[in-house]
Amino acid sequence: MSELEFRARVLAAIGANATETEELLAYNRSVFERDNFKAPLQFPLQSEPHVAVWQEYVTEAKTKGTFEILKHALVQLRFPIQAGISQTEAYRAATRKGLSPEFTSGACTPRKGIEPNQTTGLILQQPEQLQLTIHDSLVGAIPVLLTKNREDFVSLVRAITKRNEPVEIPDSMGACMVAGYNNWDRIRRYREGLSLEFNSGTRDDACTPRQQWSADNLDSSELAWSVEFKRLIARKELYQDRFIILSDGFYSNVKPEKLGLTAAEWRRLSLTIRLEHECTHYFTRRVFNSMRNNLLDEFIADYRGIVAATGAYKADWFLRFLGLESFPHYREGGRLQNYRGQPPLSDGAFKILQKLVKVAAENLEDFERNYGERLRTIKNQTLMLMALTYLTIEELASSQASNLIKQAIEQLQSQTLSQVALLEET
Repeated sequence: MSELEFRARVLAAIGANATETEELLAYNRSVFERDNFKAPLQFPLQSEPHVAVWQEYVTEAKTKGTFEILKHALVQLRFPIQAGISQTEAYRAATRKGLSPEFTSGACTPRKGIEPNQTTGLILQQPEQLQLTIHDSLVGAIPVLLTKNREDFVSLVRAITKRNEPVEIPDSMGACMVAGYNNWDRIRRYREGLSLEFNSGTRDDACTPRQQWSADNLDSSELAWSVEFKRLIARKELYQDRFIILSDGFYSNVKPEKLGLTAAEWRRLSLTIRLEHECTHYFTRRVFNSMRNNLLDEFIADYRGIVAATGAYKADWFLRFLGLESFPHYREGGRLQNYRGQPPLSDGAFKILQKLVKVAAENLEDFERNYGERLRTIKNQTLMLMALTYLTIEELASSQASNLIKQAIEQLQSQTLSQVALLEET
């Protein structure tokens, strides 16, 4: 029996009709690429190139403040949250061409028609509480931006990922993985090698050149740069960044009393779950070239987050996070509706998906109960994460889920274990 036939039978067994089955077979299709083991993988992976400049931001932020440093590095933070702002000439010039609202990309002087206006940039309620760190994950270090103010989290997500437009951010959302971010600060550094100093939160007029592209090319005119820029575009590692934006609120907007925890304890656990959840997305992106707003991705990421925070997988926690704590009733506002897909699943298919999630979570908890102690080493947790990407939600919801997970782990051990190693086992 093929995988597709097996999945279709699982769907039919829980009540999906032909149309719903077709929808869910498409939605739950795994797109994780599994041919990345041609070269040995040694964890943690080498950090991506953008981490170096973010480490500089961290160092500078210690004396000048995180928000002040990032306002000069990330152009979106120099604009307010305002309907229609993404269509203005100044915003397009800043985000598409790297022309600063205060300075041109080629000199430390204001650009005509784009005047400095510090009062209309992004407004945070508690800018002094903004924290920037570099977190070491299994797939390399990654910058993490943490705010303890919910309004500030929403503002940052809107600015960085929604083009400063006042779009709705679900209350259940407390973290955001920013991927493919075009960092014009890195492009400017590449072009001019400018070391920009700050004095009391403002950019100094003096520019100190380094030996970068302009120093190595005597003809550094606009024409020469346009030719070089076309070459640069193909090398995304030189200008595209990945980083995480976190809030420290209750995970999935679940109140601590619902889990029998104190507010302080749940806030601490929430931060761990949230960080490890996002790092799991980073893991699948670097290892399997996929990171989607999809239920399977969330299933795997929450698995890792819950285990990292509590030492064991808790199906009831996961179901509550999604809004399924009173199954078959779905609680409006639960996270599951954030992953309904594009185009969204029909109401009927969404109901079937809820059934799949419940059974899959309970099957995973059963597997953890039987094999959890063996999975607590870093190497085995890594193999477990990888194994889950080899399966679909239908397979995880089937009566054969435990055997399928074991088979996936064994397959990884036999085919890729020699290529999957960790620098340090703990």
